[in-house]
Amino acid sequence: MIYSTTTQRNPIALLGQWRRRSPASNARSNVAVGLPLARRGEGVGGSGGRTLGGLGIALLALLLGTASAQDITPLLKDADRYRMSAENLQVDTQVSVFNADGSPDKQRRYTVFAQSERKSLVLMQSPVEKGQKVLMLGDDFWLLMPNTQRPMRITPMQKLLGDASTGDIATMNWAGDYTGQVVGEEPCQADSKASCLHLSLQAARKGVTYQRIELWIGKTRHEPVRADLFVQSDKLAKQARFVMDKPSNPTNVAEMVLVDQLSNKKETRIQYLSRKERTVAAEWLNPMFLARNPSLD
Repeated sequence: MIYSTTTQRNPIALLGQWRRRSPASNARSNVAVGLPLARRGEGVGGSGGRTLGGLGIALLALLLGTASAQDITPLLKDADRYRMSAENLQVDTQVSVFNADGSPDKQRRYTVFAQSERKSLVLMQSPVEKGQKVLMLGDDFWLLMPNTQRPMRITPMQKLLGDASTGDIATMNWAGDYTGQVVGEEPCQADSKASCLHLSLQAARKGVTYQRIELWIGKTRHEPVRADLFVQSDKLAKQARFVMDKPSNPTNVAEMVLVDQLSNKKETRIQYLSRKERTVAAEWLNPMFLARNPSLD
């Protein structure tokens, strides 16, 4: 396992170990680094060891800085593999919206071509939206309508259906879009006895859907379990729950459940009906080509 809280150096514990050394040992350490000797009976802070003082604060800052600098990219890559199993992928997706009382509201179908280098193409398949497309190239999103040859710029937060945005459908790359740190081990769910790793993520580029994500992943396999999704104003916009295909031995995320936290409290379920490796033609990722070709066969 890449990360374990039982083996990571705890900065507070290490500081306590330093403070418990004998006065003579502390004095020798001070001399070695050119610091003045502490008076007898004084700890790090000079009053019987009850306050940190300058040296203690400096040491604590150094240790905390070392801990927070941990590279969590391998953890995020592991979590990403459960959502995107290949670099170039076709994902057939169904989005269903449910009212706060659990009754069904709307349902739509999408075909998503998630490609390398942060490129994605979404084809809308339901009769009411047939012919519409969303293209993502890095930080740029376009909506293409069948009756116009002019691509329209949109944002990753633009809603497709219910609480599912263009970014929720088109992007599947935490490792490339976020940096962050491991907060620690916490219950996977509020009422769960199982423990997860809690990761706190910050956006690494401007075009991401969420500015901050609090993500909980499995301790052993690092599968995504749940997430709190925050927008630019740092308001909690959605809470996400990830349903795996095989709970005891997961290989893919079968469904992402989003619950709105800003207004209507509706539930949106994004089901990944099928996945297969597919690399699309280069022109499919050109907004002007898509505008001139309303159907792709």
